[in-house]
Amino acid sequence: MQPSILLAEDDIFFAKVVKRQLERAGYNVTFCENGQEAWEKFQKHVFDLCLLDVVMPKKDGFALAQDIRSTDVNVPILFTSSRYMEQDRLQGFESGADDYIVKPFNIQELLCRVDVYLKRSRLLKSERRIVYTISNLVFDYSQYNIRHKNADSHVRMAPKEAELLRFLCENSNKKLKKDDILTCIWGQDDFFSSRVMDVYLTRLRKHIAQDPAVKLETYHGKGLMFIADDLDRSHTIFKI
Repeated sequence: MQPSILLAEDDIFFAKVVKRQLERAGYNVTFCENGQEAWEKFQKHVFDLCLLDVVMPKKDGFALAQDIRSTDVNVPILFTSSRYMEQDRLQGFESGADDYIVKPFNIQELLCRVDVYLKRSRLLKSERRIVYTISNLVFDYSQYNIRHKNADSHVRMAPKEAELLRFLCENSNKKLKKDDILTCIWGQDDFFSSRVMDVYLTRLRKHIAQDPAVKLETYHGKGLMFIADDLDRSHTIFKI
């Protein structure tokens, strides 16, 4: 079955070019001219990946991504936008995106990124469910959420945010260099990736604040230690 992609873009000419190239690559593409139309389509159909513009009428890409994330924490979301400022890109990741590609871009680069995220998504669907018990916190990596043991509801996490917390869990109670974390999670240690990681670290500190036994400490601005003495990595169940 062909992977299904939701394409939301108000530049009709640009959208036709992208849609044609994606279809040539073997994808089934549903095109929407505005964010509200895209949201309505998403609620009625199952998509394997969402490719969203930021500036759109009726509902912008950031709001659309947040709506999508409220119902599906796993579907890959990629932004394509001419807005290149750091704050725009950070807002894209904060709204739940997996990637942010600045226009103009090489169509082959886009196809490569789409392929990478679809493969990663298929892997997540097929692998066993991974849940960490961190003192009184329960972190479900496979579903990208965290909750207190006594809470009925959980907090949804961005995919990279969950990946970062998983890395910290696997390396708990060790002094970690920030550059090493960036290389492992983002594949590079440039300034922008560092800023994104800072955003996610701030979020993680809010999540773990529910349990005083769990701490995330910074060393001299260049290193981190995730302190969690009572951490169970063995709590894994196979997905059905």
